[in-house]
Amino acid sequence: MYYEYWGLQKPPFDNVPDPSMYVDCGTTMENTISETLFAIEEGGECIAVIVGDVGLGKTLSLRIIIDSLDPEKYRIALITNPGISFVQLLREIIGQLTGEQCNKKRKGDLLALFNKILFQTIDEGKQVLIFIDEANAMTPANLESLRLLTNLQLNEMNMFTIVLAGQLELARRLEHPKRANLYQRIGTYGKIEKLGTIEKLKTYVDNRLKLAGAGKQIFTEDAYEYLWEHSDNGVPRLINKVAKLSLKAGETNQFDLITGEVVKQIGECFQKLTRPSTPKRRPRKKPERKMFSEKKDLPMRTPVEMENEELHRGKRRVPSILPPVPDTTTTIPLHVAPIPEGASSNNHDQIEEWPRAQIEQGLDVQPVEKEQTSRNRDIKEDIIERLHVGNHSLEITIPYHVIEHALSFSQEKRVKLAGALAAYILRKNDNILNDQTNDPVHVWGKIKNLVLAKFN
Repeated sequence: MYYEYWGLQKPPFDNVPDPSMYVDCGTTMENTISETLFAIEEGGECIAVIVGDVGLGKTLSLRIIIDSLDPEKYRIALITNPGISFVQLLREIIGQLTGEQCNKKRKGDLLALFNKILFQTIDEGKQVLIFIDEANAMTPANLESLRLLTNLQLNEMNMFTIVLAGQLELARRLEHPKRANLYQRIGTYGKIEKLGTIEKLKTYVDNRLKLAGAGKQIFTEDAYEYLWEHSDNGVPRLINKVAKLSLKAGETNQFDLITGEVVKQIGECFQKLTRPSTPKRRPRKKPERKMFSEKKDLPMRTPVEMENEELHRGKRRVPSILPPVPDTTTTIPLHVAPIPEGASSNNHDQIEEWPRAQIEQGLDVQPVEKEQTSRNRDIKEDIIERLHVGNHSLEITIPYHVIEHALSFSQEKRVKLAGALAAYILRKNDNILNDQTNDPVHVWGKIKNLVLAKFN
């Protein structure tokens, strides 16, 4: 065995809660053990709590506390898998207290039996102790049931003590305002922390080696510095892991001492195992989207063209429940440019045959001359309407030349144009879309109906 190579009688760094290998070098752990023993033996407290991060020695603390108690004075139950129903938890507790398997299934029967056991234990001159390890795995409902269980006490004394040990999640649950009744019943509240300094780590390692039978120096001075670095600054479980593998590596390579280089290589192996296989890529900064082209020789894009490009790339700026943008083969003049020379003023279908590059983007386009188109209405000014949408007020301006062209369309084309305009207006007002109280389809319909009313 590897430890025999180093002249040891047993493994010094096994990660098991062995009280015989306990080293008194962590102040917080020692204080927590002392306070919990006081809560049990002298304080007569109802609940004692031990919290700490992973690998700091909570389970070992429970084992040391249990081993320190006089078995003639206590009946003890130790629960290590509390992530079960409260009925199963009661059955497990009763089974350990009585030494027999409990077959009762009803909660009422189990509570009655537990109460009976409490009085029997008092008559024997003993006290019931319930230790629950990994208590952070308990559900909030089970914590509340545990609080109700503490009501089974006499007026003049507590008939049993519960010791809860768990990670910091347990502390967050106990300190939640909803569990104030449970928190107020905690008698002692101990928190275990890291060893804290390299000196304490050295004391920990050297004493564990002595308890295992070491009669000579095994780790060099620089090895402790690397143990500190690769144990997350003094986490006992990580110290044990790296130190144990370092001893094994020394035995394999027939070393006389464990140097800092050995510990460094062992520690880095674990870092590489936990590091991502490929480095994370930094997210590329997306270029700002521009409504107009910076190059004058390139054609400008209409909102319809931009939306269709986004659809082809699988992107949308608004929920997909809005009506789709019309097909690129059909031009809907959201903002109509002047009719080119030579175009027939009566052939309005020719508008849809213009290239998209001839459809200007802004609302400040030149209006169509009135004599170029025949209309049923005399439209001279832009129409401005205000629409209230939930908590928002939206001002909609419809250029009069757009209305003039719409009057020459069929009803089907008017509806289509009104829908496209409504979708465009809604996309330009992200604050309305971001408001969760607004239904995008409902808002789109209101805008469409308002625009369509001006086309009729």
